[in-house]
Amino acid sequence: MPSPFPGMNPYLENPALWSKVHKRLIVAIADSLSPQLRPKYIVDIEERVYQTSGEDAVLVGIPDVAVQRSQSATNQKTQNIAVAAPTVEAVRVTIPMPETVRESYLEVREVVTREVVTVIEVLSPKNKRSGEGRKAYEKKRQRVLGSLTHLVEIDLLRDGKSMLILNNNIQSDYRIVVSRGEYRPKADLYAFNLQNVIPSFPLPLRSEDVEPLLDLQTLLSELYDRASYDLVIDYSRKPVPPLSEADADWADVLLRQQGLR
Repeated sequence: MPSPFPGMNPYLENPALWSKVHKRLIVAIADSLSPQLRPKYIVDIEERVYQTSGEDAVLVGIPDVAVQRSQSATNQKTQNIAVAAPTVEAVRVTIPMPETVRESYLEVREVVTREVVTVIEVLSPKNKRSGEGRKAYEKKRQRVLGSLTHLVEIDLLRDGKSMLILNNNIQSDYRIVVSRGEYRPKADLYAFNLQNVIPSFPLPLRSEDVEPLLDLQTLLSELYDRASYDLVIDYSRKPVPPLSEADADWADVLLRQQGLR
């Protein structure tokens, strides 16, 4: 069953699903490009590994213990009554744990020289939040932007802080940035919203080569169908992260028209 949305499906952004969607999309992009790029290029699936200290976890403390003790002591002084000290019971809390994170990305390499010509990144939630995930990605991003390697940055997540673009006042739900090594600091920005079809774009290669068109919309639609996400997603519920009021109204009408609500 196809996705009910014409473009990006916001239900796929749910953190409970996105890591699997991310992996499937990376493989789908590689499988789509490989036959178009041979025999000059190969598409490698690489992995970025870093460790977080649980910056996304919440540490729950016992903030009222000191206050309670102070009040008890005050009451004892004013009333001058001997009262047995209350027993302090343990409270179950959660502490942040170290986590090893593995993020896949793609490198288009020239077969003869093994040189990386283009890097393709599909952003994850940790890349768009403060912490080690963003630091690791920004370090990689700066390294690529400081070279002649082309960068394709695909952001299909509404939540979080977008990657820096200078003098850009365009607000959109999603965006794709295509940065060609020879044209920096200029880059092509494809900004689109929930209601839009995901735009296709040419994959930057060597100047003498014909550049294949990367059709993310078709790849994501086929991925949705192959993974049977229609059996997993409950469209009667609101997506996570939530939509704006206007988008929620639009999605509600769309889903009702298709009998999903």
